Amino acid sequence: MNAKALPAPFALTQRRSYRPLVRIVLVYGLLIILSVPFVFPFWWMVTSSFKSFNEIFAYPPTLLPNSFALTNYEQVFELQPFTRQYWNSIYIATLVTIGTLFFGSLSGYAFARIRFRGSSLIFLLLLSTIMMPSEVTIVPLFSYIQDLGYGNSHVPLVILPMFAGPGITAAFMTRQYFLGLPDELEDAALLDGLNRWGIFWRIAVPLARPVLVAVGILTFLASWNLFLEPLVLITDPELFTLPLALRGYTDPYGQPLWGEQLAATTMSVIPVLAFYVLAQRYVVESFAFSGMKG
Repeated sequence: MNAKALPAPFALTQRRSYRPLVRIVLVYGLLIILSVPFVFPFWWMVTSSFKSFNEIFAYPPTLLPNSFALTNYEQVFELQPFTRQYWNSIYIATLVTIGTLFFGSLSGYAFARIRFRGSSLIFLLLLSTIMMPSEVTIVPLFSYIQDLGYGNSHVPLVILPMFAGPGITAAFMTRQYFLGLPDELEDAALLDGLNRWGIFWRIAVPLARPVLVAVGILTFLASWNLFLEPLVLITDPELFTLPLALRGYTDPYGQPLWGEQLAATTMSVIPVLAFYVLAQRYVVESFAFSGMKG
């Protein structure tokens, strides 16, 4: 039986059943096309890290290397103490993230749930500090760190972000979330004998998991990519973080060693990419919650 012989209602129903499938194909096809400008540079970076210098700049460019060689990756570890520098970035970003989550959520809860005189003004002044570019304060910051005797060390790279831009951002995002908690929840906890710390640690923090994950991702990424402060405060290559290490892959004339730089960059994005892929659902949820109350 052909389509013309089908009853009219059945043929109409059959055409309607294809519409969702066609819509899905069109939407995904459009998304794939739009993703090319974002995916292609990453693809080129990863594949070119296995290419020779001549193949990297060959015309027309190749999507895949003619042969996957690990020479560039071997050179990355021979030219610099890359393993140590990689570890430096990992442990600094981890400590900054943990400290920022703790102090940021603690201050966010205080501003949201504890009423005290001048809280709104203090919070406004706190937010105003992140409007000042770090380049403006880097010189007095350098002088202050040197006077304290912490120059050429990781101490300022760990402590300062907890109470600077990432910490203030964490306080703002968690405050927005804690404003949405019902008062009845705290009243019930007080009746059960919990104090302020118990309410914060046992009730508020578990409920704020989506926003805390998002803050953790943003903080980890900011610390991982931090460049200006390590550039000014650190001079020992053994103490370099990855952003400083990447700029060191040059020849004696100061020209980039493209293969080594691409290999090092490829390895440097792996932790951030994995961290974000595993927790991206919480990022979307947290930004939705952060705009619920002001």
